[in-house]
Amino acid sequence: MTEYKVFGVELAERIARVTIDRADKLNAMNADFWREIVEIFRWADDADEVRVVVLAGAGEHFSAGIDLQLLGEAASQMGPDAGRNAERLRRRILELQASFNAVDECRKPVIAAVQGYCLGGAIDLIAACDMRYCSEDARFSIKEIDMGMVADVGTLQRLPRIIGDGMLRELAYTGRTLDGREAQAIGLANRCYGTLSELQEGVLQVAREIAAKSPLAIRGTKRMIRYMRDHRVDDGLDYVATWNAAMLQSSDLPVAMAAHMSKKKPDFED
Repeated sequence: MTEYKVFGVELAERIARVTIDRADKLNAMNADFWREIVEIFRWADDADEVRVVVLAGAGEHFSAGIDLQLLGEAASQMGPDAGRNAERLRRRILELQASFNAVDECRKPVIAAVQGYCLGGAIDLIAACDMRYCSEDARFSIKEIDMGMVADVGTLQRLPRIIGDGMLRELAYTGRTLDGREAQAIGLANRCYGTLSELQEGVLQVAREIAAKSPLAIRGTKRMIRYMRDHRVDDGLDYVATWNAAMLQSSDLPVAMAAHMSKKKPDFED
């Protein structure tokens, strides 16, 4: 397994456990973070032995968002020409967006487990995940508005489909903080647990259930859900018909049916 500066990565039970490991810095997202997360999710996407990814933060917090030192470095690179500054900044923002696109585009389901702070860029990150779970002490905030800037790495594009347009606008305009229970109430979190240990066990249980399913069926289901974000119903129906014309020929289908009939647990190939 590759060693990373910012992340810890473990693989067990076909579950890749990816942990942001900068607890002394509140798991803030520095330059290494943005590069390494792309590498990790490319690996998770390519590795047949990975069925699902659990994304978490070490210590008391998930992440306090982008490292302010990174913003300072970007500001120091500005020159006298506004056009060249704009081109440089735009290119850098697109690079950051690509880091979280790698999470969104991973063929395997990605589950975020959130405790403590989940601020600014961390909201962008969990919005790119398939599901989000949290503990009661979680604190969510779209913090960019308090820094005089527009959130630009996916929050404003992905969250309306998760929590609805009106709620997204309220949180993005005010920057107010939500606790874990409110996050569950508005649909930002699938479920809120009382403690961190309960969160960790609950998320692993969901991950184990997903990992036990047909990997082809899981990937196809995720692909269809992502496709429908940007297409009409008739487009989606046509696409899934074409997809299943191929995938229903897989050995996973008779394996699943035989297991169901015999009331035994199926064992699918990677």
